[in-house]
Amino acid sequence: MRKAWIHALVLVSVAGLAACSPGGGGPTPSPSATSSTASPSATPSPDTETTVPAPSPPPSSAPATSGPGMGDAELAIMVKPSESEAALNYTLVCRDGVPTAESSHPSAAAACTALKDNPAALSPAPRSTDQACTQQYGGPQEATVTGIVDGSPVDSSFARRDGCEIGLWNAAKDILGSAGGVS
Repeated sequence: MRKAWIHALVLVSVAGLAACSPGGGGPTPSPSATSSTASPSATPSPDTETTVPAPSPPPSSAPATSGPGMGDAELAIMVKPSESEAALNYTLVCRDGVPTAESSHPSAAAACTALKDNPAALSPAPRSTDQACTQQYGGPQEATVTGIVDGSPVDSSFARRDGCEIGLWNAAKDILGSAGGVS
């Protein structure tokens, strides 16, 4: 009698495990065993390998981080050399990387070339909260740039308070112009 109970318990346990396994019952056949016998319309088990590559991710709507642009821009640039000095205001208008007569920027040709070469210089990626920056002071200069570059709106601020901000300033220095002793 005891042997019959153990046998029944083993059968119930095996049946329970089979019901919980992938595919709903019994062992999952290997890919080689199913490839010759499976019908073309059969859906492969999640454990079956396929030769079909995964679909590529959808194209990103984010702007490119660098690379050449069209060179079209209409910008208002304000550079404040220090707290005690008056802000310097420039207008920069570029068409195909060439400044127009409307530009009042001190180095308009260099600024338009810089924008055409790297329009993302005015739209840096947000700084990561865990990004380490050198604690060096680059000066009191601050700048803001607003307008449109290659059809995308720009509203950026620049400063020189630490190594990360100095790096962003330097990447945009031709666009910001030389002001406050910084070039």
